[in-house]
Amino acid sequence: MSIKVATLDSVDLNGKKVLLRVDFNSPLNENKKIIDFSRIKIHVKTIRELIDKNASVAILTHQGRPGMEDFSDLSEHSLLLEKELGYKVNFIDDIIGPHARNSIFMLKDGEVLMLDNVRFLSEENIEASGDFHSKSYMVRKLAPLFNYFINDAFATAHRKHASIVGFPYVLPSLAGRVMESEVIALKEIRDPKISPKIFVLGGTKINDSIRIINNILKNSNSSTRVLLTGLVSELFLFASGIDIGKSNKEKLEKLGGISLLSNAKSILLNYKDRILLPEDFVIEGGGVVDIKELPKKEGLIKDIGEKTIEEYSNIMREAKVIVLRGPAGVIEEKEYMKGSIELVKNAASTNAKVILGGGHLTAVLDFIPENLRTRIHNSSGGGALLLYLSGEMLPGIEALSFSASKFNLDGIQLE
Repeated sequence: MSIKVATLDSVDLNGKKVLLRVDFNSPLNENKKIIDFSRIKIHVKTIRELIDKNASVAILTHQGRPGMEDFSDLSEHSLLLEKELGYKVNFIDDIIGPHARNSIFMLKDGEVLMLDNVRFLSEENIEASGDFHSKSYMVRKLAPLFNYFINDAFATAHRKHASIVGFPYVLPSLAGRVMESEVIALKEIRDPKISPKIFVLGGTKINDSIRIINNILKNSNSSTRVLLTGLVSELFLFASGIDIGKSNKEKLEKLGGISLLSNAKSILLNYKDRILLPEDFVIEGGGVVDIKELPKKEGLIKDIGEKTIEEYSNIMREAKVIVLRGPAGVIEEKEYMKGSIELVKNAASTNAKVILGGGHLTAVLDFIPENLRTRIHNSSGGGALLLYLSGEMLPGIEALSFSASKFNLDGIQLE
């Protein structure tokens, strides 16, 4: 299947009216006030470019989901965007009603408005095909008002919601600059000509990691290697016959890891030479132990040790693409951040394309020198990237590809 995605460079947007889907979903405090607006900041580049291109822009996004504490309107989001953009953003407390439609109709070139939380509409919370959603009430009400649909919300590209997959079936659709950068990163991850590739996988989501490891190694050449850290490395060490100590076995069992032991053994049987496991760990209390000493020096594993950092860093030097997902240690405790910081810093010091898979690992970026931080592509969508690494195509990107084909648009060839 050929996947092609059109971008802002594919068409002339001067004087055009565009519906822009972004992801402004932000963490809120107990008073429903935004405490981190980085999700808003990353889309400013796309919005500013659309203004410069003399397009009129209606923004569609969501906050939380029905029944959750972070489910709210977008009035504060619009004020923060206006401040960051340095340009008037007219907030419309409506989505598809007469007030919203009239405001869109009256929107002049170079102007920006933001519609309210799209998840206030019940049909937005249905997972279905693009063809199904193209007939939804929302799409039928809004699509006739626009010349183009632009999806810049990579973080929701794994969702089959109307605002993601419905509009591309009826409107020429493009990737915004955030989405475009993610598509380029995905292309480099998948491209067999760009090798060797190194995947550094850690964190506590063992089930997800099993799927990713199996898919990566099954669908890549022999130069691709997986370096394991975090809880997933403990599972694979245990599966390889290493005694990780009583307390660490109990932790694995508590987090559901023991049930995945047979999966880990099967992967090791098929790909043992392409999977690297830690040689040493930092255990609770700060002591560094070789893996063979784990049963003797009882203590919870908290981070990878110096030998592992050095070995993994040496391997990364030869890579063309490095993907890091999940922390190497318990980074919520500062004394156990070193492994994660060093791996990210040393990856960025290579000549490889470095992709950070979102999630908790992004916390270490504050500890990376600015000159190296600019070399890292920090993915805006951990869930979407995870699904892609697990071998599945993303519905949001498939919808953009369908639109590029239907409306004969040029763009980036992903596959």
